[in-house]
Amino acid sequence: MIGKSLSHYKILEELGRGGMGIVYKAEDTKLDRTVAVKVLPSQLGSAAEDKKRFVREAQAASALDDPNICTVHEIGETEDGQMFIVMAYYDGKPLDALIEHGGIDVAVAFDYARQVGKGLARAHEAGIVHRDIKPGNVIITDRGVAKIVDFGLAKTDEQSVLTKKDSAVGTVAYMSPEQSRGDQVDHRADIWALGALLYELIAGIRPFRGTYDQAIIYSILNEDPPPLSGAYPGITEAHEGIILRCL
Repeated sequence: MIGKSLSHYKILEELGRGGMGIVYKAEDTKLDRTVAVKVLPSQLGSAAEDKKRFVREAQAASALDDPNICTVHEIGETEDGQMFIVMAYYDGKPLDALIEHGGIDVAVAFDYARQVGKGLARAHEAGIVHRDIKPGNVIITDRGVAKIVDFGLAKTDEQSVLTKKDSAVGTVAYMSPEQSRGDQVDHRADIWALGALLYELIAGIRPFRGTYDQAIIYSILNEDPPPLSGAYPGITEAHEGIILRCL
């Protein structure tokens, strides 16, 4: 894909990939700007449900106008049926890259979490639940602005869950108890995930852990996270109370 063009977007390099798409850095040759292009993998392109979810991601994100949510420019489809979403490109790093070697300063962690919370509040006001809040889906720009990305699993109040009944969607370590069980979820699932994210920003480890998915789910459903207060510099009981309230 590198060096090729999708419409008037020239693909420059790969930025990352996941189950619902590959994200590339690209050049918008019409407006002479750098953008991010998310392409639906070709092996999924033939599935109508995958295309529906892909379109819904673009619709969900583009309906939101908030400083802490990524800007979606357009959605397109090539002549051979390959779909793509064009988004703003941000100079910066995802949160998981910033905590790769351990937790970060408490004040900085809470600042990032506050920004993510503001973006989520805007989404929830519009009836949109993200359902996949995690460090890899939050970009921190070079100016310290948090941007929520990847609405591939988002749902609105008017839409049913996009997966089969009783199946769980999301990233296991950041799924709320009801999401882990495959139940219907609302905005509280995102708040729970924000708590898990904030815990990890401070501790450098996830609040609920296991060697395989079912073990992590068991931990989420049955265990309390290890205490932070007294174990990490700068963490007070008030700080921990905020995290536990989210969880």
